[in-house]
Formats: sequence, C-alpha cells, structure tokens
Amino acid sequence: MIVIVNYRMGNLRSVAKAFEVMGAEVLVSDKIRDLRQARAIVLPGVGAFGQGMKHLRELGIIPVLKEEINKGKPFLGICLGLQLLFTYSEEHGIHRGLNIIAGKVKSFPKRLKVPHMGWNQVKIQNSKFKIRNLIFAGIPDNSYFYFLHSYYVVPEDKRIILATTDYGVKFASLIQKDNIFGVQFHPEKSQELGLKILKNFLVLSSKYNYVGEKNYTLSGC
Repeated sequence: MIVIVNYRMGNLRSVAKAFEVMGAEVLVSDKIRDLRQARAIVLPGVGAFGQGMKHLRELGIIPVLKEEINKGKPFLGICLGLQLLFTYSEEHGIHRGLNIIAGKVKSFPKRLKVPHMGWNQVKIQNSKFKIRNLIFAGIPDNSYFYFLHSYYVVPEDKRIILATTDYGVKFASLIQKDNIFGVQFHPEKSQELGLKILKNFLVLSSKYNYVGEKNYTLSGC
C-alpha cells in the first residue's frame, strides 16, 4: 500500500488518482498506524513551506515520518513535499524544515518571472546512481515535465542531485538519497512521462526491502 500523507496542502487527491491509474493500492491518510504499515510513503503538496511544516507539527507525524525513512522505507517528495525535507526555507522569512536532507530552499532571482510554471526539461546530471535506472527508467534525457513553484532546493551534498532544470538558474529537479526520492516537478500533471515516474517508483517500492526485511537493498551510488 502507498500512503499519501494528508497534511492539508493541496493536490493530494490528484496524486493519489495518478498512482491508482498505475495500479497501486493507495490510501490518503494522516494516521501514524497507516504510515507504519505503508509499503512506501509519498509527501506531495502545493503551498507555502511554513504552513506545510505547521500542519505536519500539528498532526504529530514528524517523528514517525523520520522513523520510517530511517528504516529505509521508500519515500517520494513532490514539489513542496521535496522542499520540506530540507533544513530550512527562505520563503516568507526563515522556516525550519524536516532537516532530513541538509540544505536550503531559496527563491528564484527577482529578475525572473515567478512562479516558474509550465513545461520544462529535466536533464540527468548523475549517471553513477544505480537507482537512476529505476526512477528514470524508460524516460529519455531532457524530457519535459510540468512545473509550478517559486522556490527551489539547494542540497549541501551535490552528489544527491540526479537531474537539473534551467530557469534562468540551474536548479535540482530530481534528487535521490538512499531510499529518499524528490522531484520538483509534478509527475501527476506531466502526462505519460509523469505517470512513468510514478510507475517506476511503484516498481522500486516492490523491490526495496527496508529494516526488518531481508536479502535486498538498493544503494544510492
């Protein structure tokens, strides 16, 4: 079962529907027991960073999210869900994030029109990752995906950046750290190739054994 984290931050149902189209059993939930029982966890979201963190704190699910990620459970962050993984964001002041990935979330330069909205290319940067062959399997380099955001992530460890996109500045649009995946674009709005990303995550989740299971792990590099 794939659990979509219900933290009141937009587009949850559209992400769930996209996974259902790919044949997944999906539950939209904010319950600790569901997060623990999930085969994989997805954190989507559209909205402000500070508000997203506020909702996660109020729901009391931050400790279990970190616990399940630390166990090695497959995790996918989409758009705001990717950004919340980072140490802090500069969106409307400084807001602390989950600090699961070291780095910050910063705004595009003022000279650029924001939000960055519409179709743009995703270019593979790090072909050394074994996992790249799974999450990007069957997807040509420089393919177009749909974006809608005004801020972007800056990881301290550049090795986790699998792909970048250029919008006046080059920014990370696909990251992977061990069992954690994050995309700045919206796969649920990116038609066939976006659904392929979600399908690849499902395939990966079925193969990725975490703590307490045996015989198979995937390494980041």
